[in-house]
Amino acid sequence: MNKIPVRLIGSPFNIDNKGSLSKIETLKVKLLDGMHAYNEWECALEIPIDYNLDELHQAILSVVGFADDHMYEFCIGSSYYSRSAQRIVYNDDKVTQETVDSIFPQAKGKKLYYMFDYGDSWLFQISKSRKNALVKSLIYFILEWCSKVV
Repeated sequence: MNKIPVRLIGSPFNIDNKGSLSKIETLKVKLLDGMHAYNEWECALEIPIDYNLDELHQAILSVVGFADDHMYEFCIGSSYYSRSAQRIVYNDDKVTQETVDSIFPQAKGKKLYYMFDYGDSWLFQISKSRKNALVKSLIYFILEWCSKVV
């Protein structure tokens, strides 16, 4: 039987498939614009701080329910359209090098944006949530992924 990684809800740590702990950050992901965005939408996403930007991209797609079939980029700037904004596109090495933990200090005083599908232009703003990830009285287990038992 293989180890099944679990996430302790209310715990500021994640147990990965190697049995090691990584800190969890609660991110607020808010939809700003999109060709078919008819309603306001936002969510709180709890994610390990050592996830790289590609893994953050995958997590956002999972929550939104989009297929991974379009290009994307992350952007740090006073606005998404700012000329001085720093952009990290899907095929840039930084997508796998920058982590959730390393990207936010770069965004200090600025905002972090995520653009998916340049045609429909799904634009999200990502920020650290003020929500406390530690709930002392409740501990739940959520399976992040399971292995089949043979």
